[in-house]
Amino acid sequence: MEAARILAPPDAERLQAAAWLHDIGYAPALSRYRFHPIDGAHHVQRVLGDPVVAGLVAHHSGARFVAAACGLAHLMVPFAHRGYWAGPLADALTWADQTIGPDGRPMDVEERIREALRRHSSDGAAARSQAQRALAVTAAVRATEARLARSGPAG
Repeated sequence: MEAARILAPPDAERLQAAAWLHDIGYAPALSRYRFHPIDGAHHVQRVLGDPVVAGLVAHHSGARFVAAACGLAHLMVPFAHRGYWAGPLADALTWADQTIGPDGRPMDVEERIREALRRHSSDGAAARSQAQRALAVTAAVRATEARLARSGPAG
């Protein structure tokens, strides 16, 4: 994974794990709260026992804004460490998630945000949280792109 090169080894490994697992909460067998970031985070915590990977899954791609919009912010409390939603590691996960479309092709962040809104209800929590979430997601992607540019070409 390209963004792993801008992180120290332990965080690079956590990024890779979180990138693979961030949407695991969509699995019907894991659905407890019907909010995939939290369902996935609880599963990751139970199975891996890594609070950082679980926190990244809980907060990936601005999930805290959607949780607040649908009355589930209290479920984010066990994953309240700021590093799970901000900083180089969390930003890199958002970059990985928000610059690839559902079909696996590269996509710019603005188009990815629009694409996600088209897939979700126009009156749902994603739409209600869109303004805050889009700002945070775009900032995380831009911060990661800047870090990648400063680190030079991948080798």
